[in-house]
Amino acid sequence: MTLRRHLDDATAMLAEAGVGSPRVDAELLAAHAAGIERGRLALLTRPADLPAGFGDRFDNLVAERAKRVPLQHLIGTAAFGAVEVAVGPGVFIPRPETEALLEWAVAQRLPPDPVIVDLCTGSGALALALSTQWPSARVIAVDDSPSALSYARRNLAGTGAELVEADVTTPGLRPDLDGAVDLLVANPPYIPDGVPLEPEVAAHDPAHALFGGPDGMVVIHAITALAKRWLRDGAQCGIEHDDTTSSQTVDAFGTAGGFAEVTPRRDLTGRPRFVTAMRRADEAEVT
Repeated sequence: MTLRRHLDDATAMLAEAGVGSPRVDAELLAAHAAGIERGRLALLTRPADLPAGFGDRFDNLVAERAKRVPLQHLIGTAAFGAVEVAVGPGVFIPRPETEALLEWAVAQRLPPDPVIVDLCTGSGALALALSTQWPSARVIAVDDSPSALSYARRNLAGTGAELVEADVTTPGLRPDLDGAVDLLVANPPYIPDGVPLEPEVAAHDPAHALFGGPDGMVVIHAITALAKRWLRDGAQCGIEHDDTTSSQTVDAFGTAGGFAEVTPRRDLTGRPRFVTAMRRADEAEVT
Protein backbone atom coordinates (compact mmCIF):
# COMPACT_ATOMS: atom_id res chain seq x y z
CA MET A 1 0.00 0.00 0.00
CA THR A 2 1.28 3.46 -0.86
CA LEU A 3 1.72 6.13 1.77
CA ARG A 4 -1.03 8.16 0.13
CA ARG A 5 -3.46 5.28 0.56
CA HIS A 6 -2.41 4.87 4.19
CA LEU A 7 -3.01 8.57 4.76
CA ASP A 8 -6.36 8.65 2.97
CA ASP A 9 -7.66 5.70 5.00
CA ALA A 10 -6.36 7.16 8.26
CA THR A 11 -7.84 10.57 7.51
CA ALA A 12 -11.26 9.07 6.92
CA MET A 13 -11.04 7.04 10.13
CA LEU A 14 -9.99 10.01 12.22
CA ALA A 15 -12.63 12.27 10.71
CA GLU A 16 -15.32 9.71 11.53
CA ALA A 17 -14.00 9.60 15.12
CA GLY A 18 -14.47 13.38 15.43
CA VAL A 19 -10.81 14.41 15.40
CA GLY A 20 -10.65 18.08 14.50
CA SER A 21 -7.66 17.97 12.14
CA PRO A 22 -7.71 14.45 10.71
CA ARG A 23 -5.31 14.95 7.76
CA VAL A 24 -2.71 16.83 9.75
CA ASP A 25 -2.86 14.26 12.54
CA ALA A 26 -2.58 11.40 10.05
CA GLU A 27 0.52 12.97 8.52
CA LEU A 28 2.15 13.62 11.89
CA LEU A 29 1.49 10.05 12.97
CA ALA A 30 2.87 8.75 9.68
CA ALA A 31 6.04 10.80 10.14
CA HIS A 32 6.41 9.44 13.66
CA ALA A 33 5.87 5.86 12.50
CA ALA A 34 8.41 6.35 9.70
CA GLY A 35 10.94 8.09 11.96
CA ILE A 36 11.18 11.18 9.76
CA GLU A 37 10.02 14.78 9.73
CA ARG A 38 6.57 15.48 8.33
CA GLY A 39 8.04 17.50 5.46
CA ARG A 40 9.87 14.42 4.18
CA LEU A 41 6.74 12.33 3.75
CA ALA A 42 6.51 13.50 0.13
CA LEU A 43 9.67 11.49 -0.60
CA LEU A 44 7.90 8.22 0.25
CA THR A 45 6.09 7.76 -3.05
CA ARG A 46 6.25 3.97 -3.45
CA PRO A 47 5.34 1.12 -1.08
CA ALA A 48 8.99 0.08 -1.17
CA ASP A 49 9.97 3.47 0.26
CA LEU A 50 8.17 2.80 3.52
CA PRO A 51 10.30 1.49 6.43
CA ALA A 52 9.87 -2.10 7.56
CA GLY A 53 6.90 -2.45 9.90
CA PHE A 54 5.51 0.97 9.01
CA GLY A 55 1.99 -0.28 8.28
CA ASP A 56 1.48 -1.94 11.65
CA ARG A 57 3.02 0.94 13.59
CA PHE A 58 0.94 3.50 11.74
CA ASP A 59 -2.30 1.54 12.03
CA ASN A 60 -1.82 1.15 15.79
CA LEU A 61 -1.16 4.86 16.23
CA VAL A 62 -4.21 5.81 14.16
CA ALA A 63 -6.38 3.41 16.12
CA GLU A 64 -5.32 5.05 19.38
CA ARG A 65 -5.89 8.54 17.99
CA ALA A 66 -9.35 7.47 16.86
CA LYS A 67 -10.02 6.68 20.54
CA ARG A 68 -9.19 10.37 21.14
CA VAL A 69 -5.85 9.70 22.80
CA PRO A 70 -4.04 13.04 22.32
CA LEU A 71 -1.73 13.22 19.33
CA GLN A 72 1.02 14.59 21.57
CA HIS A 73 0.83 11.55 23.86
CA LEU A 74 1.26 9.26 20.88
CA ILE A 75 4.30 11.03 19.49
CA GLY A 76 5.64 12.05 22.91
CA THR A 77 6.21 15.74 22.18
CA ALA A 78 4.37 19.03 21.70
CA ALA A 79 5.53 22.01 19.68
CA PHE A 80 5.34 25.37 21.42
CA GLY A 81 6.57 28.45 19.62
CA ALA A 82 10.15 27.80 18.58
CA VAL A 83 10.67 24.96 21.08
CA GLU A 84 9.45 21.41 21.53
CA VAL A 85 8.72 19.76 24.87
CA ALA A 86 8.26 16.20 26.02
CA VAL A 87 4.72 15.48 27.22
CA GLY A 88 2.66 12.49 28.25
CA PRO A 89 0.16 11.27 30.84
CA GLY A 90 0.26 13.40 33.97
CA VAL A 91 1.13 16.76 32.43
CA PHE A 92 -0.92 19.42 30.67
CA ILE A 93 -0.25 19.63 26.93
CA PRO A 94 0.72 23.20 25.91
CA ARG A 95 -1.74 24.73 23.45
CA PRO A 96 -1.15 27.02 20.45
CA GLU A 97 -3.39 29.63 22.11
CA THR A 98 -0.73 30.19 24.77
CA GLU A 99 1.76 31.21 22.09
CA ALA A 100 0.06 34.62 22.11
CA LEU A 101 1.15 35.06 25.72
CA LEU A 102 4.63 33.92 24.73
CA GLU A 103 4.78 36.44 21.86
CA TRP A 104 3.80 39.23 24.23
CA ALA A 105 6.42 38.12 26.77
CA VAL A 106 9.34 37.98 24.33
CA ALA A 107 8.45 41.48 23.10
CA GLN A 108 9.12 42.96 26.56
CA ARG A 109 12.24 45.04 27.16
CA LEU A 110 14.02 43.51 30.13
CA PRO A 111 17.18 44.52 31.98
CA PRO A 112 20.39 42.51 31.58
CA ASP A 113 20.24 39.18 33.43
CA PRO A 114 16.52 39.48 34.25
CA VAL A 115 14.57 37.41 36.75
CA ILE A 116 11.64 35.66 35.04
CA VAL A 117 9.01 33.56 36.80
CA ASP A 118 6.69 31.05 35.12
CA LEU A 119 3.90 30.01 37.48
CA CYS A 120 1.96 26.74 36.98
CA THR A 121 4.71 25.76 34.56
CA GLY A 122 3.41 22.26 33.76
CA SER A 123 5.72 20.81 31.12
CA GLY A 124 7.94 23.90 31.37
CA ALA A 125 7.05 25.07 27.87
CA LEU A 126 6.86 28.78 28.68
CA ALA A 127 9.95 28.61 30.88
CA LEU A 128 11.90 26.84 28.14
CA ALA A 129 10.87 29.32 25.46
CA LEU A 130 11.77 32.26 27.70
CA SER A 131 15.10 30.68 28.68
CA THR A 132 15.85 30.37 24.97
CA GLN A 133 14.95 34.01 24.41
CA TRP A 134 17.01 35.25 27.38
CA PRO A 135 19.86 32.76 27.97
CA SER A 136 21.35 34.91 30.74
CA ALA A 137 18.07 35.21 32.67
CA ARG A 138 17.36 33.61 35.99
CA VAL A 139 14.22 31.64 35.12
CA ILE A 140 12.16 30.19 37.96
CA ALA A 141 9.47 27.65 37.04
CA VAL A 142 6.88 26.77 39.70
CA ASP A 143 4.36 23.93 39.90
CA ASP A 144 2.87 21.79 42.66
CA SER A 145 2.53 18.58 40.63
CA PRO A 146 5.41 16.10 40.96
CA SER A 147 4.34 14.49 37.69
CA ALA A 148 4.38 17.80 35.82
CA LEU A 149 7.72 18.74 37.36
CA SER A 150 9.26 15.49 36.16
CA TYR A 151 8.49 16.56 32.58
CA ALA A 152 9.61 20.14 33.24
CA ARG A 153 12.90 18.86 34.68
CA ARG A 154 13.51 16.89 31.50
CA ASN A 155 12.50 19.75 29.22
CA LEU A 156 14.54 22.38 31.06
CA ALA A 157 17.68 20.30 31.47
CA GLY A 158 20.73 22.33 30.49
CA THR A 159 18.99 25.70 30.64
CA GLY A 160 19.86 26.60 34.21
CA ALA A 161 16.20 27.22 35.02
CA GLU A 162 15.22 26.66 38.64
CA LEU A 163 12.34 24.30 39.35
CA VAL A 164 10.28 24.97 42.46
CA GLU A 165 7.66 22.56 43.79
CA ALA A 166 5.11 24.83 45.41
CA ASP A 167 1.40 25.71 45.44
CA VAL A 168 1.02 29.27 44.14
CA THR A 169 -2.00 29.79 46.39
CA THR A 170 0.14 29.36 49.53
CA PRO A 171 0.17 32.64 51.51
CA GLY A 172 3.60 34.22 51.90
CA LEU A 173 5.24 32.07 49.23
CA ARG A 174 8.92 32.84 48.51
CA PRO A 175 9.44 36.20 50.25
CA ASP A 176 12.98 36.18 48.83
CA LEU A 177 11.45 37.16 45.48
CA ASP A 178 9.68 40.26 46.80
CA GLY A 179 10.40 43.18 44.48
CA ALA A 180 12.94 41.13 42.52
CA VAL A 181 11.06 39.78 39.47
CA ASP A 182 11.29 41.48 36.05
CA LEU A 183 8.67 39.39 34.21
CA LEU A 184 5.99 37.02 35.48
CA VAL A 185 3.88 34.78 33.25
CA ALA A 186 1.31 32.16 34.14
CA ASN A 187 -0.96 29.69 32.41
CA PRO A 188 -2.84 28.53 35.51
CA PRO A 189 -5.83 26.23 35.99
CA TYR A 190 -8.65 28.53 34.92
CA ILE A 191 -11.58 26.53 33.51
CA PRO A 192 -14.71 26.95 35.66
CA ASP A 193 -15.67 23.72 37.40
CA GLY A 194 -18.10 21.54 35.48
CA VAL A 195 -17.47 22.93 31.98
CA PRO A 196 -17.69 20.08 29.41
CA LEU A 197 -14.45 19.39 27.57
CA GLU A 198 -13.24 17.57 24.47
CA PRO A 199 -12.38 13.88 25.11
CA GLU A 200 -8.64 14.49 24.66
CA VAL A 201 -8.74 17.06 27.44
CA ALA A 202 -11.27 15.51 29.81
CA ALA A 203 -9.70 12.05 29.79
CA HIS A 204 -6.01 12.87 29.46
CA ASP A 205 -5.07 16.33 30.79
CA PRO A 206 -4.81 16.40 34.61
CA ALA A 207 -7.92 17.96 36.12
CA HIS A 208 -5.68 19.77 38.61
CA ALA A 209 -4.13 21.66 35.68
CA LEU A 210 -7.50 22.54 34.16
CA PHE A 211 -10.08 23.64 36.70
CA GLY A 212 -9.80 26.84 38.72
CA GLY A 213 -12.81 26.66 41.03
CA PRO A 214 -16.48 27.51 40.48
CA ASP A 215 -15.68 30.63 38.45
CA GLY A 216 -12.21 29.59 37.25
CA MET A 217 -10.61 32.45 39.15
CA VAL A 218 -9.23 30.92 42.36
CA VAL A 219 -5.64 30.53 41.18
CA ILE A 220 -5.69 33.74 39.14
CA HIS A 221 -6.53 35.79 42.24
CA ALA A 222 -3.61 34.16 44.07
CA ILE A 223 -1.26 34.94 41.18
CA THR A 224 -2.19 38.63 41.01
CA ALA A 225 -1.44 38.89 44.73
CA LEU A 226 1.94 37.20 44.20
CA ALA A 227 2.69 39.45 41.23
CA LYS A 228 2.01 42.54 43.31
CA ARG A 229 4.54 41.36 45.88
CA TRP A 230 7.19 39.85 43.63
CA LEU A 231 7.38 42.28 40.70
CA ARG A 232 9.81 45.17 40.80
CA ASP A 233 8.47 48.62 39.99
CA GLY A 234 7.69 48.85 36.27
CA ALA A 235 7.85 45.08 35.71
CA GLN A 236 5.24 43.23 33.66
CA CYS A 237 2.88 40.34 34.31
CA GLY A 238 0.79 38.26 31.91
CA ILE A 239 -1.85 35.74 33.01
CA GLU A 240 -3.83 33.43 30.72
CA HIS A 241 -7.53 32.93 31.50
CA ASP A 242 -10.65 31.22 30.23
CA ASP A 243 -12.19 32.96 27.23
CA THR A 244 -15.22 33.76 29.40
CA THR A 245 -13.31 35.44 32.26
CA SER A 246 -11.34 38.28 30.70
CA SER A 247 -13.18 41.00 32.63
CA GLN A 248 -12.86 39.05 35.88
CA THR A 249 -9.09 38.77 35.34
CA VAL A 250 -8.87 42.52 34.75
CA ASP A 251 -10.81 42.97 37.98
CA ALA A 252 -8.41 40.61 39.80
CA PHE A 253 -5.53 42.99 39.09
CA GLY A 254 -7.68 45.82 40.41
CA THR A 255 -8.47 43.87 43.57
CA ALA A 256 -4.79 43.14 44.13
CA GLY A 257 -3.95 46.84 43.64
CA GLY A 258 -0.68 48.41 42.62
CA PHE A 259 -0.99 47.80 38.87
CA ALA A 260 -1.25 50.09 35.86
CA GLU A 261 -1.86 49.48 32.16
CA VAL A 262 -4.12 46.51 32.85
CA THR A 263 -4.85 45.26 29.34
CA PRO A 264 -7.06 42.38 28.09
CA ARG A 265 -5.54 40.65 25.08
CA ARG A 266 -6.64 38.10 22.47
CA ASP A 267 -5.08 34.90 21.19
CA LEU A 268 -4.26 33.99 17.58
CA THR A 269 -7.90 33.01 16.95
CA GLY A 270 -9.20 36.36 18.21
CA ARG A 271 -10.60 35.05 21.50
CA PRO A 272 -9.97 36.81 24.83
CA ARG A 273 -7.03 34.84 26.22
CA PHE A 274 -4.79 36.72 28.66
CA VAL A 275 -4.44 39.94 30.60
CA THR A 276 -1.24 41.93 31.10
CA ALA A 277 -0.41 44.55 33.70
CA MET A 278 2.53 46.64 34.91
CA ARG A 279 3.55 46.88 38.56
CA ARG A 280 3.83 50.49 39.52
CA ALA A 281 5.74 52.21 42.27
CA ASP A 282 2.95 54.21 43.87
CA GLU A 283 -0.35 53.05 45.27
CA ALA A 284 -2.42 55.70 43.54
CA GLU A 285 -5.57 54.98 41.57
CA VAL A 286 -5.28 51.97 39.24
CA THR A 287 -5.71 52.83 35.56
